[in-house]
Order: sequence, then C-alpha cells, then structure tokens
Amino acid sequence: MTPLSARTKLPLVFLMAVLAFSFIQPAPSIAQRSDANVLAANAAIAYDDKRYDEALELLKKALALDPKHERSLFYTGLVHLAQKNPSQAIPPLETVHDLQPTDLNVQHHLGVAYFSNGNYDKAAPLLEAAYAQNPNAENLGYYVGFLRYRDKQYGKSVEAFDKNETSNPDIQQLNAFYRGLALGVLGLPSEALIELEQVQRTQTISPLTQSSIRIREALSSGQIFGNQKRFRFQMNVGGFYDDNVAINPDPVRTIIPNVNAQNLITNLRNRHTTSPGFLASLRADYSFLRNGPFEAVATYSFFQTVYTENNLSNFNIQDHQVGVSGFYRGVFADIPYQVGLQYFYDYLFLDMNGFLSRHTPTLSATFVGPTFNLPLIGVVGNLTTLLYRYQVQEFFREVGNNDVRFAGDLRDGYNNTVGFVHAFRLANDKLLLRLGYQYDNESTDGAAFSYEGNRLLTGGQYQLPWGKMTLRYDYDVHWRDYKNTQTTTFFTNREGFLVARDDVQQTHLVQLTKPLPNNFAVTGQYQGIRNESNIPLYDYTKNVWTLIFTYTY
Repeated sequence: MTPLSARTKLPLVFLMAVLAFSFIQPAPSIAQRSDANVLAANAAIAYDDKRYDEALELLKKALALDPKHERSLFYTGLVHLAQKNPSQAIPPLETVHDLQPTDLNVQHHLGVAYFSNGNYDKAAPLLEAAYAQNPNAENLGYYVGFLRYRDKQYGKSVEAFDKNETSNPDIQQLNAFYRGLALGVLGLPSEALIELEQVQRTQTISPLTQSSIRIREALSSGQIFGNQKRFRFQMNVGGFYDDNVAINPDPVRTIIPNVNAQNLITNLRNRHTTSPGFLASLRADYSFLRNGPFEAVATYSFFQTVYTENNLSNFNIQDHQVGVSGFYRGVFADIPYQVGLQYFYDYLFLDMNGFLSRHTPTLSATFVGPTFNLPLIGVVGNLTTLLYRYQVQEFFREVGNNDVRFAGDLRDGYNNTVGFVHAFRLANDKLLLRLGYQYDNESTDGAAFSYEGNRLLTGGQYQLPWGKMTLRYDYDVHWRDYKNTQTTTFFTNREGFLVARDDVQQTHLVQLTKPLPNNFAVTGQYQGIRNESNIPLYDYTKNVWTLIFTYTY
C-alpha cells in the first residue's frame, strides 16, 4: 500500500476534525447553567400554582440553555403528567432517569408515566423500586397494587392497596374497588354491596313494621364484608315523621254494600295516625374466620323506634337480629365470583310485646362481569347477583289463635324467594343503576294470606360532585296474587263479596348522605308506600321522612 503524502494527509485530518466537532455539543457555560437553574426554579413555582402552560415555556427556555438540565427535564415530565399527557411526559423523564438512575422520585414518576400510558411491564419494576423505599408516597400503593393484581399476586396487591395514601377521590375509589377484587380473589366495592344486601333482604312483612325495617336495611346495607377490619360497627340515631303510623286505610271511593266492612273502614279512618318520633339502631360485624378465599362473619343488629304521640306508643318497634354469613371467593374463566350462605334470626317487639320472629337462610352467588364501552357513556361495569331465600315467620298475638272465626287470617308460615339483581357500574362506580326481579311464594296457616308474588326492583346511586354526597333512589313494585278467597266477612271487595285478594304495592325510597369528619355522616331519607288492593281494608298510603346521624367504625 502506498503511504499518503503530506499534502494529502492535511486535508483529510482537517475534514475529520470538522466532522468530530460537528457531533460534539459544547458544555453549557457556568452562566448558562445558572440561568437554567433560575428558569427551572420559576417553572417549579408555576407548576405548584397549576400554571402549566407558563411552566412549560420556562422549562423550554431552560432546556435550550442546557439540554441535560435534570431539574428542567423532571419538571417537564411532571407538567405533562399533570396535563394528562403521559406519552409526552415519558421522553424527558427517561432522559433524567438515564442521568440519575438511582433517584427514587424520578423512578416513581417515570413509572407513573408508563402506567398512565398503559406500559405496565415497564412501569412495574420502577414503581416497585420506589414502593420498597417509600410505600406511603401519594397514590403509589394503588399503582403497585393494581400491577400486582394484574399479575394475579392477590395477597401482595392487598398489602399495597392497604398502604395507599391519596387525596384524589377517583384514585381512592379505584383503590377500594381493586382492593376488594384482590381480597380473597374477589371482593365487592361498597356501592355494589348495597345492591347485594338490598336484594337479599327485600321481603314481605307486616304493614305495621315494613317502613321501619326498610329504614334499617337501607342504613345497614353499606356494610362491607371485604373490609380489612375484622370488627366493624355502625350506630345510627335520628328523628322522623310518619303520616300513617297505624296504617289507616285510604278513603273508600264507593259505599261498600257490606255494612260491617264499611263501618270498620270508617272507624279506622278516624284514628289518629300521624306522629313524629325518634329512632336508634346499631350493627356490629365480626369476621371470625379468614382463610384465603374463605370468610365467615357474625352479625348482630338492633333497631328501635319511639313515637312521641302517647296514643301511638303501642306502635313502637324494637327488633333484634343475629346472623352468621360465610363466603367463598374465586375466579372462573376470568370472571370473579362470590358464593355466600347466610342465616339470620330476628325477633321483633311491638310495644315491647313479642310480635314476629323470623328464620332466614339465604344462598347467593355474585359475578363481576366483563366491562364494555358505550358511546358518550364510556366504560360500563357489570355486577350480577342471584339468590334463593327461605324464610320461616311466626306471628304472635294473632286473633285467630284464640278465635276460630279468624283462623283464616293467621299469618304464620314460610316464604320461598328466587331472583336476581344486575347493577350497571359507571364512572368508576360513581354512578350505579340497578335492575332486578324476584318471584316469591308464601304459604301461611291462614288461607287468606297465602300468595304468589312478582317483584320488580329498580334504582340507582350517584356520588354528587359536591361534598362527596351520595344520592340514592330505590323503587320496587310487588304484585301479590293471593291464592284463596278471603275468609272474614269484614274483608270483602268493593261490591261486598268475599274474593281472593289482589295487591300491588309500590315503594319509593330516596336517600341523601353527606359524610362528615371522624367517620360520621348525616342522612336524609324519604320513604313512600302505596298499597292498592281490591280489598278496601288493605288499601293504604304511608309516607315517612327521616333525618339520621351515623357513626361508623
């Protein structure tokens, strides 16, 4: 090979030098670095004040002076995250992570950017590393818990969800939801448990007691069996106004040919039946067994009403209920499910005398269905509960027990109920819509009270944007087709004949709850009951307005 001449070497060396310098950026001067520091500091102030556009302009100027200015790169990523642009946050955070690979704060926020952009595999190691050092960082428990849940590490995901600290109500709800799913593979968000408890407890009871029992069930239905605490306690005190305490029948539209029936209804219509009152209730749950997907819970609840009108004090109600519940949770074909078996016994006093006792075993199965998207609505979740309930009820102080003429009106007997309820969950469970159906068959000792029934259950719940208030509305209509002709001469139809009874009962319940500090809450409630019957004596309307203060532990 012929060596290059000196004349040839000089241009080549010069060319190589030019190329080398073209790829080398000069390091920023001390003045440029100082100016970048000032711009980044001002950008940080703008970021804290949520002046994101101003912050970005300052950061662009800082990076023009020093493209590898760590603080400017970091805050550029934070601004884009705050503006919900995770894809734009990733490049500057990746750059600063390359410059400072051990910085936990950088790891945390780069992991959040990956997470928000759906890059879960990249997010997991960064967020786990940050979580190992500071598990109480804002929202970090939720991110780590979700990633562990996604990898089917259910036990570890619950640990992360339990340590989550957040001031964001949306993250708080998501954390509670996924924590529930992870707890024993399946749990349910509190809003969905309301639907589960409501469909399990809805039942036919005496008109004298049904409004009070519905108040109690509406208050206690928010209990969460997936709650990490083994012991849960709820206490309620409040006042109410009832416009038909004694269940006076509605005015008869036409004169009944049966004079005895007409006179009885007229006399009942003239009774004083309106009264304010006070109520108190409590419920305690204790999870005495937790073993993987199994959970067993013991429950006691108490309910008391006191009417202030002396002549209506004989309608005061006291109810004691004890029960035990067992649950198994799992996943089948990617569908989380919960199977539950519950038994409750309650004893109800009317004016401190035994009035009714009930044994109620219930078998239920709940499925968390797949989500789907709807235009203008977004993601819709699904929760379906199936149930079978058997109830044995014994009434005391029945006239028919001592007078054979009223034997046909004995209400002791049993009830079989099957049904379902489906809840549509929207906006991260801020909005719930409920639709369900039940069929029940009641057989009683007295022929007049045996019936077949069909019940439609509807309603919804919405978390209002003001003060974390929750608005709930339930509506159900119960068609009862009685099997036998009425047996007592007072209970004729409008034409004066003894016929089989046919009732349609509609119940409206509206409830507004406002959480207060230190686990307190205040609830306003309205309940309206309208029972239409072909037997005028059973035709009545009842309205109850209630204000309740609640403490939950």
